[in-house]
Amino acid sequence: MPGGGAEPAAVDVLIPCYGRQAELAVTLADLAGQEEPGFRVVPSDQTEEGPAWAHPAVAAMVRVLRCQGRPVQLERHLPRRGLAEQRHYLLSLATAPLVLYLDSDVWLEPDTLRRMAVALREAGCGFVGSAGQGLSYLPDERPPEQETFELWDGPVTPERVRRNEPGFSRWPLHNAANLTHLARDLDIPPGGWRLYKVAWVGGCVLFGRQALLDCGGFAFWDRLPPQHAGGDMAAQLKVMERYGGAGMVPSGAVHLEAPTTVPDRWVEAADVVLVP
Repeated sequence: MPGGGAEPAAVDVLIPCYGRQAELAVTLADLAGQEEPGFRVVPSDQTEEGPAWAHPAVAAMVRVLRCQGRPVQLERHLPRRGLAEQRHYLLSLATAPLVLYLDSDVWLEPDTLRRMAVALREAGCGFVGSAGQGLSYLPDERPPEQETFELWDGPVTPERVRRNEPGFSRWPLHNAANLTHLARDLDIPPGGWRLYKVAWVGGCVLFGRQALLDCGGFAFWDRLPPQHAGGDMAAQLKVMERYGGAGMVPSGAVHLEAPTTVPDRWVEAADVVLVP
């Protein structure tokens, strides 16, 4: 098996976990197919009945990663105080210069991590995201939702995006399989990518760790009730305003289309923590 070697990890892959044992096994399996840069995997589990890695398939993939030389740090983090607090806890464990927040229901095609890391380095911005695609929607083309697609044709620059402002209207780009349809028409060579302007990206986002820390990370978690959504969006909008951020196409990320583990979304984090 290819190994990560003894060198310090360039990326900490931070995975918030709750239930979803089968999906987590798939997510870990796709990480075993990433060859560079070197990375460490940190799943933080909040399943009250017992850790997800007790499931045989998850345990097997943890063993595979470790046999490859990839450090895997298994964390139990209870009680549940909401996803922003879980992400804040994960960031406190990170030491690598880059951190990838990866949902436990996302599959990455081989080479996605390398493409994201190179794209982030070349762009010099705060984050690059790969939006998860719902491939069950491949027959469902939605041209009106793709109208706001705009490539970065120069440096990725800081940009203020807020709800009810023009940039936020880009959010439908990541619905269904829109990004897959857009990538099909861009004639990007194998192994290549283009960066485009986003409102925010869910499920798979690579940050410069220091940029995220400079913008406060997820320290706003204690201003939110446990039943909230959008903590990842709030953090991204803060980083985007100071350092810039972009989406990557082709995405390379596939959403496994599992039911949400956050059904109660009565508070949107961005509405609480961001200055209008």
